[in-house]
Amino acid sequence: MRELRAKLSDYVHWYNNFRIHSTLGYMSPVEFREAGLSLPESSK
Repeated sequence: MRELRAKLSDYVHWYNNFRIHSTLGYMSPVEFREAGLSLPESSK
């Protein structure tokens, strides 16, 4: 169980801090939020 939690935590950290997404202008979710950007209503 401890190993699963560690792997899940690593994945969530990667997903939010390093994964880039074309919808976010090729930024990670954290970079997008820190830049003060938001998606247009039509994209949500």
